[in-house]
Amino acid sequence: MRFLFALAACLCVFGPVAEADTYVVLPFFNVSKDKNLDWIGESLSETVTEALAAEGLVVLDRDNRVEVYRRLSIRPYAVLTKASVIKIGESLDAEHIIYGQFEFRPSQEPAPKSKGSLQITGRFLNLKGLTQGSELREAGALEDLAPLQNHLAWQTLRFIKPQTAPSEAEFRQRRPAMRLDPRYSQACFHLGRLHWRKKEYKLAADWFQKVPASDVHYREATFFLGLSKYYAGDFAGAQEAFQIVARIVPLNEVYNNLGAAESRRNLPDALENFKKALDGDSSDTGYLFNMGYALWKRGDFAAAAERFRTVVDRDPSDANASMMLARCLQKSGPRANDTRTEGLERLKTNYEESQYWQLKAVLQPEKP
Repeated sequence: MRFLFALAACLCVFGPVAEADTYVVLPFFNVSKDKNLDWIGESLSETVTEALAAEGLVVLDRDNRVEVYRRLSIRPYAVLTKASVIKIGESLDAEHIIYGQFEFRPSQEPAPKSKGSLQITGRFLNLKGLTQGSELREAGALEDLAPLQNHLAWQTLRFIKPQTAPSEAEFRQRRPAMRLDPRYSQACFHLGRLHWRKKEYKLAADWFQKVPASDVHYREATFFLGLSKYYAGDFAGAQEAFQIVARIVPLNEVYNNLGAAESRRNLPDALENFKKALDGDSSDTGYLFNMGYALWKRGDFAAAAERFRTVVDRDPSDANASMMLARCLQKSGPRANDTRTEGLERLKTNYEESQYWQLKAVLQPEKP
């Protein structure tokens, strides 16, 4: 990843810089009797996480937190002690933890206008000095969950960045909240991920493309939109999606997948994008294979063989790399209707944007 290498080189010239503080937002604990509402705690966490990330703060994503819960044998929606909260933060190397709880109270009216009320409490914990911040409180109808959690997110941002946080009016304009609206972008993103995991690629693409550019998950959604379109056979659509992400976040996996989509369309730009991915991580055998594959398709058998030989040396069980190495040594290029050598491009399904922004924040910190 050339951009990251350029940033890292600054350390050699200017010396070390202060690390950016890292935040993690835990699912809010459900202290009501209805455990079917655990999803609200996750929704509160995601909304606050998105708001902080959108303002340039380094916030660990849900996948990092889920992995730590797994390693520590913590149930996903358990009500945690303060000691457990601290343990999670330490395991994630986070300086600040945001957590809290919510309680749902069903309406007792004979003909209620609302299903019931929510009471939400947010808390801050600074692990550097083990100090507890002020509590934030929200209360309202369940149907108004979206505006309630957006207001909580704004209050959180104002507490963390009192000098630079946007006004509440500006924040609302950026993040309009609706009453459990089906167009709610967070729901679109997670529904897309759900269909992606089930390999329902066309349905996944339909949901991912509904995530607007203003949403903090937009780039990740567009990355998975590209993957969904690729696996659905829409290589032009996949190329377009990966190009959008590559213009903003120069990640190895984005360049690699863009190259794969271009390769499936037999476009010459594929080789250059595979090279960008390999320049970012020369140890990755997937990038090496793709580079070799693109060179083979061009008829550069000697250069392709060099890449395939490296892959085989690192993984002797890689049957496709061994087959392609043999084809290169035989100087046997692509043949029409040869299904053994068609569509061998290797894609990446990991998306590591948080690491990119974290490194960028460390090497290019905000001026006070």
